[in-house]
Amino acid sequence: MAAVRLGKNHLRWCDSCNLPLLERRDCPACNGGTREVEVTPPADVRPAFDRDRGLIRHTVDEQFGEGCGEALLPSGRVVLLNKVPALDRMDEVIVDGEAVGALRYDLGRGNVFVNRLQGAKRMHPVMSRGRVVCDPGAVPFIREGKNLMAPGVVAASDHVRRGDEVVVSDGKEAVATGLARMDAEEMVDAAKGQAVKTKWTKEVFPRNPRPSPGWDEVLAANQEVLGERTAEAVDFIRSTIERHDLPAIVSFSGGKDSLATLLLTLDAGLRLPLLFVDTGLEFDETVEHVEEVAERHGLELIVESAPVDAFFGNLVHFGPPAKDYRWCCKTNKLGPTVGAILRNFPEGVLSFIGQRRYESEARRSKSRVWRNPWTPGQVGASPIQDWNALHVWMYIMSKGEAFNPWYQQGLDRIGCFLCPASDMAELEIVAGESGRYRQWSDWLHQHRIARDLPEEWERYALWRWKKVPQSIREELESLTGKDLGSLTRGAPRDGGGQIRLAMQEGASPCVAGYSIEGSFSRSVDIGRLASLAGIMGPADLQEDEGWLSVEGVTVYEEGVLTAKGPSVERVRKMAERMHELVLRSEECVGCSLCVARCPRGSLGLQEGKVTLIGECDRCGRCLDGPCPASSFRDEEFRM
Repeated sequence: MAAVRLGKNHLRWCDSCNLPLLERRDCPACNGGTREVEVTPPADVRPAFDRDRGLIRHTVDEQFGEGCGEALLPSGRVVLLNKVPALDRMDEVIVDGEAVGALRYDLGRGNVFVNRLQGAKRMHPVMSRGRVVCDPGAVPFIREGKNLMAPGVVAASDHVRRGDEVVVSDGKEAVATGLARMDAEEMVDAAKGQAVKTKWTKEVFPRNPRPSPGWDEVLAANQEVLGERTAEAVDFIRSTIERHDLPAIVSFSGGKDSLATLLLTLDAGLRLPLLFVDTGLEFDETVEHVEEVAERHGLELIVESAPVDAFFGNLVHFGPPAKDYRWCCKTNKLGPTVGAILRNFPEGVLSFIGQRRYESEARRSKSRVWRNPWTPGQVGASPIQDWNALHVWMYIMSKGEAFNPWYQQGLDRIGCFLCPASDMAELEIVAGESGRYRQWSDWLHQHRIARDLPEEWERYALWRWKKVPQSIREELESLTGKDLGSLTRGAPRDGGGQIRLAMQEGASPCVAGYSIEGSFSRSVDIGRLASLAGIMGPADLQEDEGWLSVEGVTVYEEGVLTAKGPSVERVRKMAERMHELVLRSEECVGCSLCVARCPRGSLGLQEGKVTLIGECDRCGRCLDGPCPASSFRDEEFRM
């Protein structure tokens, strides 16, 4: 997956002191020069906590033999992680100023360590697994980036299997890393064929660094940068308050970014109230952390809670949320947020929010101060817009401030415990550590059984998408040997009676733009709907995956509707048009009223149902006229 640049890479390293530095070309500790650490964008680097380091060492030992984890990450080293684009979760591992490899989560397999050559050289002396020894004569070709062919293999560790990450050795040192294309026995005996697809082949030389200082020394060396960042943020907070004649608060989620924002307002000499929206889907530890922070600093805490049944009570209508179907953001977050502001700050409010450009494309493009079009009366401001994660973490650590314990459990972001935006790696952590997740997993299991969905739908958390991305589709089909449709499509839903639509609309706090999420009371025949979709515009029908999309509106055969776009008016108009088409498609009585209204004669009846039989100029007259299916539709529906 392509790397995304969201901001400058601020990570540098002093090799003499063996410590990370932010922004500085000269090391404050030794006055020597520093170098930029080569990491994959967006370079939102963070500290590795004890659990992270333990997981990396355990994974490396499992793959390459006992002792390799310690060789890769010696005790006492400062270790950093950099989350990079991948099918699921992948973190570059940085130690002694080098990205030595990456911890990747593979669907169906779990955590896998992907070595870079620097990492392979560290563990080579103690490796007992995952090694492929090549003929020394093959080394020059490997250095040029060539793959290792079977005739060049001298030996291979017994446990090497096709698809394993391996280290290629010349018998004395590691010369490349790569992916095994054959089992060990085959690559040793074969007279032809590719044995290892090489990845990292360019010669690297160990830096032989001294043991790195601890975090106290790292923070001391970065104090000047932190002081400059803090001073700028404090000036921003004060000047923003002066420019807006509004009461000010800190929007406090319980995550690291909102914690840093709160601490900055305290540095500015302010004691602002904290607004915490309890979605009802928070970790218990998050709620406790929010209360503890407010009490520790003696700050007013305004808590707005979503209705008790806002999520689980709406599942009967909407089904499980998804990355591209986040109805829960409106019921559990946006609604309570708007209610809290209107109730507590009827004249408006200035909210200091922990938003950073390194988090996403949408947040990179946002200004530092903005008026929220979806939350009446709210002006948002981000003091840490240009900070990366390591700025945030070093600032919090320099204050000695306690943070949400879920970061030490392996999460790099804190939100709802069942958020569909979570990676499988994150869901696995949550399922193993949170007592709340059992309620969700039980519901998913019962839903799968009721809908006659395949076991893989639950195992690979396929509820997280309505439209599964192509990259995930290919991975799943390769892994299971089944086509995507058979993994995601269950039995039709039959709601009985006239088809009805339950709907949530508004801006999602989790994604950019305006969206509508709706659920019909029963499944929709998308093949039949496609026969009318041309009335709206060019349609994309994917019957094998069970969806139809036109003009930014998608209908899924299970009965789900989504509409997204930057314009509220257009999103509403297109969703209403699609609702009309679904009603007429599903409940046409063959009266021909709409057929008679078409000036081009493009509508006709086929098997007693209205169908688009000619070219349509989309004048809309057919939809604007009377129709029994539309006229007597669900009276609760209002756009």
